Parts: sequence; structure tokens; C-alpha cells
Amino acid sequence: MPSLLPPARLGSDIFPERARVMIEDFYVSTVHTIPSVIQDAGGPSYSVVRLCESLTAQGHDVTLAALDWHPTKCNRPFLKLFPLGQGPKRLGRSPEMYKWLQGQARTDGRKVFHNHSLWMMPNVYSGLIRRGNKSPLIVSPRGTLSDVALRINKWQKRLFWHTYQNRAIRQANCFHATAHNEYQDIRNSGFEQPVCVLPNGIDVPDLIKRSTGERKRLLFLGRIHKIKGLENLLRAWEAVFRRYPDWDLQIIGPDADGYLAELQSLAARLNVGRVTFHGPLYGSQKLAAYRDATLTVLPTFSENFGMTVAESLAAGTPVIVTKGAPWEGLRERKAGWWIDVGVNPLVECLDDALAMAEDSIMAMGRRGHDWMLSDFSWNRIAKEMSGVYRWLIDGGEIPSCVRLD
Repeated sequence: MPSLLPPARLGSDIFPERARVMIEDFYVSTVHTIPSVIQDAGGPSYSVVRLCESLTAQGHDVTLAALDWHPTKCNRPFLKLFPLGQGPKRLGRSPEMYKWLQGQARTDGRKVFHNHSLWMMPNVYSGLIRRGNKSPLIVSPRGTLSDVALRINKWQKRLFWHTYQNRAIRQANCFHATAHNEYQDIRNSGFEQPVCVLPNGIDVPDLIKRSTGERKRLLFLGRIHKIKGLENLLRAWEAVFRRYPDWDLQIIGPDADGYLAELQSLAARLNVGRVTFHGPLYGSQKLAAYRDATLTVLPTFSENFGMTVAESLAAGTPVIVTKGAPWEGLRERKAGWWIDVGVNPLVECLDDALAMAEDSIMAMGRRGHDWMLSDFSWNRIAKEMSGVYRWLIDGGEIPSCVRLD
């Protein structure tokens, strides 16, 4: 990917007349853009909506602009939906969204534009309208710049990059990464702008007392997609399931591009037992699935965050995660396993985890729940993001979560 020439970095050296501006009650209008908020769209459909909710709770004026793909259960007052225009759906063209964003860029006030994800036209519009207006732009790639993600539909992305995406996000004044690995993806893509490194938040439910039973469950919950490493999971399960007859494997989530049928065919060829597939779950049913599970597994090749890990830990269920996701803290917190990507590391880990006493597993789950409460609350994340917005508008002291190196 070509190196880009970014705009000048923001800070007190760029805006000396505003460098000492400090206001106790900081208020900003934020305009967020995202292609979709439908639940099957993946983690950002939750994390971006919850960020907007948390910013609203802190008194900011928030608008989330998204495409109106089909009727959605997300009916938040800050959500503004726009119809699709002509052209391939995968592009997500919406002249009405673009026109509305142009109007927002012309209005006065303390305003920040914040784009989430890449590779569709809503992720281009905020960069196009940035030219000629003084409102800062922050871009959250949401995992779309990882090597693994870039290899998916590689040629289409290269064409889109050179046609639209390049000139749009080079207008960013700051990037947002949810973990160090995504920060590195941003730097590897040639961007030199400041990067705010902040994880997604998570809603942490009450921890309930778990009952032990004869059956134990290993759960995968997420999109049924090749990037998730589910073929490795099935092959590892084939190697261990006969040794642990009291364990079942459950795979839950929405099918991506017909991949579910491939997995079911592989499970049949491997002749694995005690594996069930289930469609997506939401809300209380999703939480119940985490709580009913003994362990959760994410054998992914690449994640910028991995919402299912945070959701599982919040529910009190420990997690096995590959190093394709940025969850090295699992080791320090003794709340799960962080292992190499591949079948053999997964087999070794499953042998250790499935043989553990159930009360030891539950103790790991309690530690994970406490970790989510202390470090991943949405109120904390929104306050730190608000501090980044303040800095982008007023300059002054660089927030501790912002990296300039």
C-alpha cells in the first residue's frame, strides 16, 4: 500500500492561539459515519452505537449517519439513516448522505467528524467533505487495515483504494486504534498522523452464580467467516473431543457468504461428534449463551479488538483466544488463554483447558468479569474519546491515549 502524505499534526505548536484554551464544560458536536448498524454487520454495529450513546450521556451533540439497508431494530434518537443510491450495493452509494454531510461541514460550531471502518462510500464521504472545512476528522479503521483483512477481496480493495479511499482518509487529522496491533497496521499503511489507542467498551452485566452440571460447553459466538479460524477449531476438536466426552462444541452466529455450509461439510468429513451450529443470537439470548458456556473460544486469524472476548469475560466466562486478536492481558489477568494461531496450538490448549476442574474455570471467569468492570466501561472510554475531540479542536496537552511516534 502506498505511503501517504498526511496533513500536519494537530497540537499546541499548530494552534498556538488556542493552545491554552481550557474549558470546564467541554461541548462538541460529533458527526459519526458508518456503513451499517444492522446487528449482523459485526462488532462495530454494537461498539459504534454504544460509543455514540455514551457520548450523548456526557452531554455532547451526536449524530450517527448510516445506510438504511432494511428495517433495523436500532432506533436511537441520534441515528440518521440514508437511502442507498444507484450502483452496486457493496459500494453503498448514498448521494443523500453525501449532500447532508456537505451541509454539516458548512455549519459553524465545535464539530468533529468521526468515520468508522473503510471500503464503502460512507467511509469516503467524510474525507471528501473535509477538504476546505476546518472541522477535524478522526478515522477508526475497525480492523480493516490488517494484513489478513486486506487479503480478502484484495483486487477490489486495491481498486477502491486508488479510486476513492486513499484521498479520503489521507484527510484525517487523527486515527483511532482499538489496540496496539491496529496502531501498527495504521503505521504500516504509511500514515503518520497521531493515533488515539482506545479499546472498545463493554456493557458488564451482574455476575450470577453458576451451577455445575454433567455437560460442559465450548462456545464460539461470532460471524461465521473464514477470518475467524473456524476450520482450525473443527480440526482441533476432531483431535480432542473423544478424550472429553462431557464436553460439547457449539458454534453460534450469522452466516457470511455461505461459509456455514462449508463448515458443516467439513464437520461431516471429519466425522466429529457433539458439534452443533446455531444462527445468530441477540440481547438476552446472547448473554444467556455466554453464561451457559463453560469456555468461549476465538481461533481468529485477525481482529482489531474481538468483541466476543469482552462480552464473554463480562458474562463471567473465560476465553481461549489466538494471537490474531489483541488479548495478551488474558495471561496477566489469569482470565483465559492467549495462544498462537493454528491447529496444533489449539489442540494443546484445549487439552489443558478441558481437563481443568470446573471451579478453577469459574474462578478465571470471575477475574475476567472484574477486569471488564475496571478497564472497559463505556463511561471511561467515552470520557477519553471526548478528551481526544477536545484536543483536536483546541490543541493543548496531548491526551495520554494519543501516540505521535
